[in-house]
Amino acid sequence: MSTATPNSSRAQTLNDRRRDVLQEQGLLETRETSLGAANPTLFWILITVIALITFGLVMVLSSSSIVALNKGMSPWRMFFKQLMWSSVGMLGMIFFYRFPYLLLRKVVLPGIIFAFGLMLLPFAPNIGVSTNGARAWVAIGPVGFQPSEFLKLALLVYCANLLGRRQDEITDLARTLKPVFRVWIISVGLCLVQKDLGGAIILTCIVLTLLFMAGTPFRIIFSLTSLSVLAGMLFTLSSASRRHRWTAFMNLNETKGTYGYQVWQSLLSISNGGVTGVGAGAGTGKWGYVPLAHSDFIFSTIAEEFGLIGVTFVIGGFLILTLFGLQASTRAADKFGALLAGGVTMWFALQACINIGGVSGSIPVTGLTLPLISYGGSSLLVCMSATGLLLNVARNMD
Repeated sequence: MSTATPNSSRAQTLNDRRRDVLQEQGLLETRETSLGAANPTLFWILITVIALITFGLVMVLSSSSIVALNKGMSPWRMFFKQLMWSSVGMLGMIFFYRFPYLLLRKVVLPGIIFAFGLMLLPFAPNIGVSTNGARAWVAIGPVGFQPSEFLKLALLVYCANLLGRRQDEITDLARTLKPVFRVWIISVGLCLVQKDLGGAIILTCIVLTLLFMAGTPFRIIFSLTSLSVLAGMLFTLSSASRRHRWTAFMNLNETKGTYGYQVWQSLLSISNGGVTGVGAGAGTGKWGYVPLAHSDFIFSTIAEEFGLIGVTFVIGGFLILTLFGLQASTRAADKFGALLAGGVTMWFALQACINIGGVSGSIPVTGLTLPLISYGGSSLLVCMSATGLLLNVARNMD
C-alpha cells in the first residue's frame, strides 16, 4: 500500500499536467468540441429531408398504384421507379455533400450551357414528350426526365458564383446585372417556348432571391418583380385555355365541371381527410377523381389519408428546412456558399408554397411538383443533389 500510493499520485499528477498543457494551448477544448454533438443545423436539415423523402415514397406507393393498375401495369411499378430515382438521388446528395463546392465555380459556364442544351431536347423528334399542352419532357428508352429541373440547379449555381464574385460591383449593370439578366431571360424563354409557365416562375424566383440576398438595391428588385409579373400575365392572356385554367380557382362553383374540375376534386379530398385522415391507402381521390394525384396533386392525397396531422407534418417539415437552411446561409464561410444555401432553401420553400397553394385552390395551378415528395424522377434527383450542396455549406459554416 505504501508503494502504490505514490505511483498512483504520480500518475494522477502527470494526467493533470497533460490536461493543463492542452488547456493552455486550446487543444483540449477543440478535442472536446470535435467529440461532442454534431452540427445541429446540418443534423436538422438532413433529418428533415430524409423524413420528407421517406414519407413521399409512402405516398407515391399509395397514390400511384391505382394509376398504374388503370394503365394495365403492376401497382408497384411507379413506386419502384421512384425508389430507384431516390437511390440515384442519394448518390447525388452524397457526392455534392463531399465535393468541395468552391470547385463548382470552374464549371458554371459549361454547366449552364449544358442545361440550355438539355432544354432543346423536348423539341427533338421521337424523344420529346407533350403532357397537358406542355412539351417539356424527354423520353429516351425507359428513362424519362424534365430538363427544366436540371436548369434550376445550373442557373442557381451560375448566378450564385457571379453575384458572389462581384459583390462589390452589385449595381454595375455591365459587369454584374447584365450577365445575370442574360441567362435568366434565356432560361425563362426556353421554359415559355415549352409552355412550362411553372418552371419559368421558379427560375424567376431563384434569380430574384439571389439578387436580393446579394444586396441588390430594392428598387431594382421591385422593378424586376413587376416586369416578371407583367410578362407572366401577358403570357397567360395570350391563350384562352391558359387564361381559363389560371382563373378557374377564383370561381370553382361555376368551373368545377370544366377548368376547375381538378382543384374542386382536390378540395373534396382535402375536406374528406378531417383531422386524422381516412387512413393510409384508403383515400378515394386517387381513384381517378383527382388527376395527377401521385405527382402535382399528391398533397391532396396526403390531406385525405393523413388529415390535418399529415398536412402539419409536410408543412412543418418545409418550415424546419427553411429555418435551418437560412441559418446555414447566414453563417456560411463565404459568399458563394451563402448564396448557394439561400438559393436552394428558398427554391424548395417557394415551390412548396406554390404547389400547396394551387392544390388547395388558393392560387392558380402551375403544374409544379411538391419538392422531395411528388412522383417524378428528375425532380427528386435534382432536389436531392441540391440538398447535398445545402448540407455541404452547413458542414463548413462558421
